[in-house]
Amino acid sequence: MPPMHRAKAAPARSGLTAFEREVIEHFVEISRALGQPRSLAEIYGLLFISPRPLAMDDLIERLQISKGSASQGLRFLREIGAVRPVELDGDRRVHYEAVAELRRLAGRFLSDQLAPRVAGNERRLARLAERVGELPETHRKHAEARLTMLQSWHRNTRRILPLVIKLLGD
Repeated sequence: MPPMHRAKAAPARSGLTAFEREVIEHFVEISRALGQPRSLAEIYGLLFISPRPLAMDDLIERLQISKGSASQGLRFLREIGAVRPVELDGDRRVHYEAVAELRRLAGRFLSDQLAPRVAGNERRLARLAERVGELPETHRKHAEARLTMLQSWHRNTRRILPLVIKLLGD
């Protein structure tokens, strides 16, 4: 029987309520499915549930993450439109709040993260087409059928993705 895979336990988070920890873990699960780092989900999750905007040092303290993780995470989340900076009277620090418009978030993620990767796959598919001929005859027919399938998926994705992005309003 294969060994059981054990997920890393989330680090202890002092200063977070049980409710906040659960919300953050909800976003961590989603980020895993999207292949994004845990720290992005933690930052977004805390900002999402926070009743007020938070400064970067608040995130560092409450999530117990490094300044580098917080800085990179906030930069990425700003780039995809998931968080926005907010100025608070009497505080010179930049504060952040979560953007909770799912359509906009999904559209930005698709256009900024998925679309460039789909476009980059054309070269890989061309290389695969060249290499099919190098396979032994016994494997070539199956490989050609799978390559045809990948090319079809790619064409359909290239055709549909811009429509989905436009529909989501990015």
